Formats: sequence, C-alpha cells, structure tokens
Amino acid sequence: MTFQLRPYQADTISALESAWAEGRNRLAVVLPTGAGKTVTFAGLIASRDRAELLPGRALVIAHREELLHQAAEKIRAVVPDRTVGIVKAERDETFADVVVASVQTLAVPKRREALRDVGLIIVDECHHAAAQTYLDVLRHFGAWRDVPTAGFTATLARGDGGLGDVWTGVVYQLDILDLIEAGHLVDVRGKRVVVDGLDLDRVKTSAGDLVGGQLGQALEDSNAAAVVAQAYREHAADRPGVVFTPTVSSAQVMAQVMTEAGIPTGVVWGEMPREERRSVLARYGAGDLQAVANCMVLTEGFDAPHTSCAVIARPTKSPGLYVQMAGRALRLSPETGKRDALILDVVGASTRHKLASIVDLSSEAVAEVREGQSLRAAAEMARAVPPTVLPVLRVEDIDVFGGSRIRWLRTYRGTWFIPAGELLLFLTPDHTAGGYRLRKWANGQTISPPRDEAFDLVDAMHWMEAHARRAVSSALLTRAASWRSGRPTERQLKFCRYHRIPVPPGATAGDVADLQDVHRASARLDTALVGAA
Repeated sequence: MTFQLRPYQADTISALESAWAEGRNRLAVVLPTGAGKTVTFAGLIASRDRAELLPGRALVIAHREELLHQAAEKIRAVVPDRTVGIVKAERDETFADVVVASVQTLAVPKRREALRDVGLIIVDECHHAAAQTYLDVLRHFGAWRDVPTAGFTATLARGDGGLGDVWTGVVYQLDILDLIEAGHLVDVRGKRVVVDGLDLDRVKTSAGDLVGGQLGQALEDSNAAAVVAQAYREHAADRPGVVFTPTVSSAQVMAQVMTEAGIPTGVVWGEMPREERRSVLARYGAGDLQAVANCMVLTEGFDAPHTSCAVIARPTKSPGLYVQMAGRALRLSPETGKRDALILDVVGASTRHKLASIVDLSSEAVAEVREGQSLRAAAEMARAVPPTVLPVLRVEDIDVFGGSRIRWLRTYRGTWFIPAGELLLFLTPDHTAGGYRLRKWANGQTISPPRDEAFDLVDAMHWMEAHARRAVSSALLTRAASWRSGRPTERQLKFCRYHRIPVPPGATAGDVADLQDVHRASARLDTALVGAA
C-alpha cells in the first residue's frame, strides 16, 4: 500500500532536503497537534530510503513510552519493507533498519554505543532537546557533524531556554489556522470558566510559568472542580473531553467531583501503574468514560480524535503549553460526527499574570476572540481590517541599522525592532533623557529590563543585538542567512494575501519573512505604544 502524504507533509520533507543539500543541519519543524508529524517523519525516512540517501539506519528519539510505540507503528505503516525496532529498558532491537529509541536509554553510554551506522536522526517532541541527556545523545550520533538531523514538535517554547544552541533554525512551520482552513483540523471556540475564589496573584512564578504545586492547591481551595463540573454540564454535556490540571491531587479531585455530577471521569498521572493508565484510556476511548482528568501527561503522545472538549484547569503563562493542551481536541473524527472543538478556560482573579488563551493557538495577529466566536471567524474579522500605514514622525540614523548584520525592522509607526522567535526586542525613544530605552514584548506585554537606562542610539542597538543573539539562533537573526535568498513558500504568500500585504515582484523568502514580521510586530507594538503614550 502506498501511503499518500498531505501536501504540507511533502513540503516539509522538501524543505528539510533542500536545507541539508545547502549544508545546514539540526533543523526544526513546527507542525500543530493533529498535523501528523509522525507520519511526516516516517515519510521522510521512506523518501530518503527510496532516493538512496540513507547510508545506514534511521534513529528516531523520543522521551515517553507512548511516543515510542506510536512512532514505531506509523513508521511500519509508511515504510512496510523495512524493519522497525525499539530500544528502551529491556528491549534492545539495534539490528533494525529504523530504530525508535528512548532518550533515557540512550543516555547510558553502553546502550548508545551498541547502536551503530546511524545515517539519519529524528527527534520527536524536540522542544525537550535542550536537556543534557539529549545533547549527549545527539553529539554521540553525529548531529554536530554530518549526520542529517531534524526535530519535530508542535511548539518550540521551553521555559529554560537553550534550544537555540540545538536547533539552528525552523525550516518549516505551519499554523493551526492553516490546518483548520484546509479541513485537516476542526475549528475551535472558547469559553471562560470563572472561579470566583481563585486568586492567581497568590501563585508564584518559576521558569516563566505558575508554580504547579501552589496552583493545584489554589484550585482545590477555591472549589474549582465544582465550577468546572457545572460548566461542563452546561456547555459540553454531549462532548468527550480531557481535563488538564497541575497536580495529581487536583486531577483526582476533578475526576471525583465531575463523576458525582453525572460526568463519568477517569484520572491518569505520570507515576500511575502502566496497565491501570492504559485501562482508563481504553475506557475513555470506548465511551465508558466521558472525560479523563490528567496531571500533565496527555499533552504529548495522546491520540484520541473523538475528544471535542479540552478543559484547561491548569492556567498557564506559556503559549506553547496552552497549544499542547488545547490541541488535543482539534483532531478530525468524521465517524463520530465531530464538527468543532470547545476549550473551557479556567480563570480566576489575576492582575499580574498574563495567561495564555485561545488567541495563542495561532501566530496570526488575532487580538481577541469573542465569547462563543470560533478562532477561524475571529481571524477572518482581523484580516478584514487592512493595516494602517502611517508616516514616520521622527528622523533616525537609518545607516546605523542598515549596516548591521542583524535583521533590524520597523513597524508601520516607525519603531525599530528585532524579531527573535516568540519575542520582539525593540527600542523606544526617551525624549527627556535624549536616548533610547531597551524593551521586550513577550506574552502580550511590554517588559523593561531590571536596570532601565537610556542609551545613545549606537549603544542601545549593540545591547539589543547582544540580547537577541542569546535568545534565538543566528539563522533567524542575520540578514545573510542562506534561506533568505530562496523563493517564498506558499504559506508565506498565503499569509500576505490574507492580510493584504503587497509582495513586490521577485521578492525572496527573506523579503517576505520581513513583511510578515513587520505586520505581526505592528499589530502588537504600535497598539501598545500608542495606548501607553
């Protein structure tokens, strides 16, 4: 049987092959949950095998048992004429053409030394790859030498950083809205579930997100489970759903209260015995349970397409984590009559935390999704309003920025900025002090440095460039990056068509990327700076 890849899956493989042919390596691919990333990298293995570009065996690295077995099954379906083995714990099938291995097992030197002749490395859920165990394994198998290496994930957000040292660039990226509009994911709408007694300002932040233990206690103290159960019965009574909580205790409480409210709910957590967890998930898949609560174990490797509701009872400041949770409800399931997905966002009182929400599912400049409105409808409304190009009101030394190797761009209102992954680093003039101050836009808010000083233009630019180099890989920062000279991708051009951004004839991929970044930055910075003026 010939397995037919979706167009974007084939484009992903082409993008990787082109980059490898140019001598680039350690490349990341960002595909939303439900896009079929496992099928995509299985197709990559098959493609390299057919083209005789696979000298030796392919190695797929994952960090959880569910991911290992899912990857092995998909690869067997896509590459039926090659042997597929698993290396983890007591299993040591290093003889296979394709080896799917646990990173924890390969962290043991003698286990990885037994695996020879690796000619392709693929990392599943590659946003974990900044950990030392991954670095040791990747270096051993040649990722920093000539062995083609690719990482796949739904998000590259990771609180403790370091990913820029592993992945040299994102070679292909797809937005959830692209998949919704192409009919590969269902549309999604959100509903806020307000818990009056939940005071999130009392929950501390660590590594950029709310501390799980404190958050779990706050949920239990505020009787959030009863509010969630009531909201579920009111808004999702006929929907199978997954409930995400920050602690095992809060997951158990949520399951008990929801079951007592007439919503049969199971519970799973990381240290739960394997067979018990499989039993609960099997009952959920069979429909014996309407919902399953979990302590952050179903964010990856959980495939239940009939799920049409995700309860985010784990408020988070991380857009990446939010995408992983909410994305579990967006898969297609025509056989069950599923038409859309519902996200129930548990919120409480908060004045100092900017929480991720449904708008973070897409990279498009969707400022707001109204109650009951779908993400697609909100995006279409945002596209209907063309950007307003205003004259630049101040004169600056453009030659300074033009001579830099870093990608300095300007918003429609004239603010100089550097696009740095999920961050925007920008300069704001201080007319009183006669210089420029350094600012960062992240998670929907403008952030000042601890020592907030005004610098002259050249010093401000140099300080910001140094910060940018620490935040993102040079392939995304420099004007001379090789990818910029290529042709624009269809996804880039589609973005510009949606937003009515004129693309000059002969524009390169880099030119169009600049147009996209200016549009996104203008939607964020220009509005914020005008509001603060």
